[in-house]
Amino acid sequence: MAKQRIGYIGVGLMGHGAAKNILQKGYPLTIMGHRNRAPVDELIALGAREAKTPADVARASDVVFLCLPSTVEVEQTIYGESGVLEGASTGSIIVDSTTADPRSTQRIGADFAKKGIRMADAPLGRTPKEAEAGKLSTFVGGDAATVRELRPIIECYADTIIEAGALGAGHTLKLVNNFIAIGTSGVIAEALATAAKLGVDLSKLYEVVSAGGGNGRMFQMMMPWVLEGDDSHLKGPLRIAGKDMRYYTKLAESAPATAFIAQAVNQTYQLANIQGHGDRFMPVLPGILAELNGCKIRELPPLPAQ
Repeated sequence: MAKQRIGYIGVGLMGHGAAKNILQKGYPLTIMGHRNRAPVDELIALGAREAKTPADVARASDVVFLCLPSTVEVEQTIYGESGVLEGASTGSIIVDSTTADPRSTQRIGADFAKKGIRMADAPLGRTPKEAEAGKLSTFVGGDAATVRELRPIIECYADTIIEAGALGAGHTLKLVNNFIAIGTSGVIAEALATAAKLGVDLSKLYEVVSAGGGNGRMFQMMMPWVLEGDDSHLKGPLRIAGKDMRYYTKLAESAPATAFIAQAVNQTYQLANIQGHGDRFMPVLPGILAELNGCKIRELPPLPAQ
C-alpha cells in the first residue's frame, strides 16, 4: 500500500527536523518555501518537492502539517488567498503543530469539517536538537480514528506521543506546559540579574542551585550562556516565548482563572521584545534584565541575520 502524501508548511527551527524525518521514513513530501532558504533547499536536496502556495501544498497532499510562528500565521495560511482551505479536498487531514490558541483551532476545525476535511492539533515539545534526531514529544488532539491514522506519521519524528483528547486539547496542554517552562525561565532570569547586581559569583550560584531543589532542565539549559556565552542549548526565540505567554494568559482569562504569575512573566518577555531582543534566544534573558538593572553579565550576542 502506497504511503500517504505529506505536506509540510513551516520548515523552520522545529518543522525542518520533523519534515526531514517524515521524508527519510519514505513518505512523499511537499513543502512550501520560507524566508530562510537553507532548510528548504536541504529538504529539496533530500527529495522533497516545493510548492508555491498553501493551496498547492494541500492539493498535492493527503495530510498537511502546519508548524508556524503563531495563530495569526495559521489563520492566514488556511483562510488567505490560495490558502489550505481552498486547496484541501474531502478526506484530507490537516495537522496543526504550531503552539496556537486552542479556541482558534476549534473554529478552524469546524470550518474544515464543513468540507469533509479532518483536523488534529499536535504541537511539538522539546527543542530543535530533538527535532533533527526524530525524538520530539507531541500532544495530539482530535477524534480517535484520525489520531490512530496519523500515529505512524507522527512516530517518524516523535518518540513521546500523548493522546490529549478532542480537537484543541493538544494546544491547551502545550500552553499550560509552556507556562511552566517559560515561567521557570523568567524566575531564573530575574534571580540571575539580581545576583549579578549584588556582585554574586554566578559560577558559585550555579553550584548551589545545581545541588539543590531549584535545579532543573530549564536552569541547566540557560546557564551555559550565563557562564560561557553559549546560547545554543535552548534555541527558543524570545518573541515566540512571549507569544506563548500571551496565549496562555488569554486562555486562563477565558476559563476564567487567575494568572498573576503568568502576567508578570508575560510582561517580562513583552519588555524584552519591545526593546528589540525578540530574535535572541531565551538563555539571553538574564543578560537583558541585568542591563536594565544597570549591570552586565556578559555582552549580548548579535541578533541573528534575517
